[in-house]
Amino acid sequence: MAQLLILTSAANNDVLPALALLSHNAKLIPAQADQLIHAPDSDLILVDARSNFAVAKSLCQILRTMGTVTPLLLVVTEGGLAAVSPDWGVDDVILDTAGPAEVDTRIRLSIGRLAHTVPSNTIRAAGVVIDEASYSAKVHGKPLDLTYKEFELLRFLAAHPSRVFTREQLLSEVWGYDYFGGTRTVDVHVRRLRAKLGDQESLIGTVRNVGYRFNVHEENDERVPNSLRA
Repeated sequence: MAQLLILTSAANNDVLPALALLSHNAKLIPAQADQLIHAPDSDLILVDARSNFAVAKSLCQILRTMGTVTPLLLVVTEGGLAAVSPDWGVDDVILDTAGPAEVDTRIRLSIGRLAHTVPSNTIRAAGVVIDEASYSAKVHGKPLDLTYKEFELLRFLAAHPSRVFTREQLLSEVWGYDYFGGTRTVDVHVRRLRAKLGDQESLIGTVRNVGYRFNVHEENDERVPNSLRA
């Protein structure tokens, strides 16, 4: 069962009717560029291009510019096939009249290809993409200017989403056993990391009296007052 994100300007949810006969979870959001900033994580993105080709093409190109590697599946009418070209940046195209067997197959193949193309040294979680080889990180396509320890802290937390770590555990894993500083160092780096994440600071969650975690789903984040944060 895949998590699907559908970008559409349609007032109803019949972008791909066959999806109703499948067990995949689908969430619809408006086909608008500003909606992409806080778009939920998904295994595959379906872009509705049945009517407004210009908007659909722009959204696909924006997604690629943001650095997303999530497969893009373009939904078109038969008459719209001729308008699609390689510069759209999509992985596959499907007709809105496709049956459930074809839809399910294309979803599985698209997601399967991603598993074989994404480098093993890349961590993806909650809109954050971390390239361990180049020591670079992006959040929703925006590069983060991190120090080495900030990068290591983010990398470690993102590699273990939703798992809570005490300050002592983080100190050991990120700074090493031979580090003689106190656990306050962890709090300082968490505060700096949150500042650089900007409006995505809630990705680093605080669990009171325990430690920190990387929040995978924003809607399930533990809301902690700023006064209690590091």
